[in-house]
Amino acid sequence: MIRVLGLIPARGGSKGVPGKNIKLLAGKPLLAYTAAAALAAQHLSRVVLSTDDEQIAAVGRACGIEVPFLRPAELAQDHSPTLPVVQHALRTLEAAGEQFDAVCLLQPTNPLRRAVDIDACITLFEREQADSVVTVLPVPAEYNPHWVYFRAADGSLRLSTGESTPIPRRQALPPAFHREGSVYVTRRDVILEENSLYGQRVLGVELDPARSVNIDTPDDWAHAEALLQTTG
Repeated sequence: MIRVLGLIPARGGSKGVPGKNIKLLAGKPLLAYTAAAALAAQHLSRVVLSTDDEQIAAVGRACGIEVPFLRPAELAQDHSPTLPVVQHALRTLEAAGEQFDAVCLLQPTNPLRRAVDIDACITLFEREQADSVVTVLPVPAEYNPHWVYFRAADGSLRLSTGESTPIPRRQALPPAFHREGSVYVTRRDVILEENSLYGQRVLGVELDPARSVNIDTPDDWAHAEALLQTTG
């Protein structure tokens, strides 16, 4: 069995929903939902919180997550990319003598993700020897790349696929997917040596849209509370 690090990134200073990582959602800190799913997953070797904020760290510990380090402030800015955060966590843990084959990135802003979703991604990742596995949702037919146009500089429309004419029938459209955001499993060498969260061989685990929400705004927060009331 491969060793997979469960990494939960939760910085302070959120702008869209202030303090959202520890704000109460349906009576529990937002972070608690991801912590519970990660700790219940059978295929994670260790679950670690990466944060720059002592208050978030305290909530994380109360939820049962390890906080073996604090993230540097320069990796916790509004526009800090995710990849350096993951690389920092891996390198810090490796410097302490611990090795992992892959990282499972779990954003706290996806509270409906379940342990079975995490395990399904890791199982597929290991079985198919993928560079990465991500959760995905189906793209509605009207947004399928075979029906989507880009506007050229001269004002003309061009299909995103590069084809000259669109596929005429909905039933003939190939399935298309977009990133769902709940789970990213990536090979350690892809992260550290290729500087990527994806690599070349990317596979997807399709989730139910009714169990998916990504909280960025107050409207997203209200939607998540409504979903939690119906899905539990």
